[in-house]
Amino acid sequence: MLDNDQHDEGQQQAGCCELCHRQMIVTKHHLIPRTRHKNKRNKRLFDRDDVKHRVAWLCRPCHNHVHKMLSNKQLELEYNTLDLLAAHPDIAKFAQWISSKATGLKV
Repeated sequence: MLDNDQHDEGQQQAGCCELCHRQMIVTKHHLIPRTRHKNKRNKRLFDRDDVKHRVAWLCRPCHNHVHKMLSNKQLELEYNTLDLLAAHPDIAKFAQWISSKATGLKV
């Protein structure tokens, strides 16, 4: 797992995808989407520092799949931790499927 205290200038780096566990280039996924940071409910529910630093490092296929399956509002309210995200049935199924694929696979 990579250091979650890195700021936005490190949007991608070599590492391990926190969903499929493949070693490759990973991208920063904000578990509480940045588009939701200024939402009034968000400000009541989450600590400001937590909002900025609650991230997961995902490979591009997993990251794309997460955003294909869930809206930003769903990510903010229902899937705002790595454990919750990994427990989503469609995301878990995809992560398991892609975990055995070559890192260059385009999906």
